[in-house]
Amino acid sequence: MTEDMKTKIKNLVEKNKILIFMKGTIETPQCGFSARAVQNLQKAGAEKIESVNILADRDMYSAIREYTDWPTFPQVFINGKFVGGCDIVTEMLQNGELKKELGK
Repeated sequence: MTEDMKTKIKNLVEKNKILIFMKGTIETPQCGFSARAVQNLQKAGAEKIESVNILADRDMYSAIREYTDWPTFPQVFINGKFVGGCDIVTEMLQNGELKKELGK
C-alpha cells in the first residue's frame, strides 16, 4: 500500500463518524453481508453512514484489507475505530453495544 493510499484511508476514517467499506453502495449493495451491515447500523440508529464502494476502486480494495488486516467485506469504522465486519456488527446490535458505540 502506498503512503498516499494509507493517508487517503486514514482521512476517510477520521472525517466520517460512520464509514463502511462495502461491495456496492448503501442504496444498492452488491453483497448480502454489506446490505445486512448497513441495515444493522440503521436499526441501531445510525443517521449518516458514509460508504466506499470497493468494487469501483481496485486499489482501495487491496489497500483497506492491508490497512485493517481484515480479509473480508464489509469493513465498518465508527468514530475512527475499526469495528469489524457484518457478523461483529450483527452481534453488537444484538447485545446493545452498537447503540452505545453510536451514542444512541
